Amino acid sequence: MKWLIDEARQFHADENGAAMVEYSILIGIIAAASIVAVLAIGGWVSSQFTGLCANLNGKGITAAGAAGGTC
Repeated sequence: MKWLIDEARQFHADENGAAMVEYSILIGIIAAASIVAVLAIGGWVSSQFTGLCANLNGKGITAAGAAGGTC
């Protein structure tokens, strides 16, 4: 019976599980922030290329180098 009480005390004092949960939450927050940043930057880059394409088509220049082409 003393062995069981000692094991219970040791389990209660062990904080490795709590640290693992904290690190897991931190990794989840970092992953979510990274995904949001990549999506935001991707949207900005896409709009920049769309605007560039529109400006080039307005001047008669295309990405293919021939008039009337598409970007």
